[in-house]
Amino acid sequence: MLFEQLVNGLTLGSTYALIALGYTMVYGILELINFAHSEIYMVGAFIGLTMVTVYKIPFVLALLISMAGTCLLGMTIEKIAYKPLRKASRIAPLISAIGVSFFLQNLALIIAGPQARAFPTDLKISSIKIGSVVQISSLQLLILIISILLMVGLHMLIQNTRIGQAMRATAQDK
Repeated sequence: MLFEQLVNGLTLGSTYALIALGYTMVYGILELINFAHSEIYMVGAFIGLTMVTVYKIPFVLALLISMAGTCLLGMTIEKIAYKPLRKASRIAPLISAIGVSFFLQNLALIIAGPQARAFPTDLKISSIKIGSVVQISSLQLLILIISILLMVGLHMLIQNTRIGQAMRATAQDK
């Protein structure tokens, strides 16, 4: 039971870590606490859900469309809500971020409603038994592996590319 709970914690924690990396990067480079960060993830999930359930698009294509949609949303939010406030006092962008967060939350409630939805998947989820009592689902392993790959990929991007070098330079001196 303890080992299974450890795996549950690592799986959930790796998801939180990816979101936290986004928060950290935005704050480290722009010195802005982006309260709308998690809402952008939410919009991405709803885009993917809509693509899969309504338009019957395959999961991988829906994932790519969702990523493109959230990228456009993030760029739009930055251009409309944050960039005009770059030279304002530190409180103005913070209030703007809270406003964007509330706006996206309420827009999602109006469009999608408050009920929970399951994300359909074609993945065959099986359990892997270790010993006689420990079970780990293949989905948990997939989440852990993808999270680790994304974290390593982000580290390599930041340390080994011109974009990463530009990000580090901007974080030191705008």
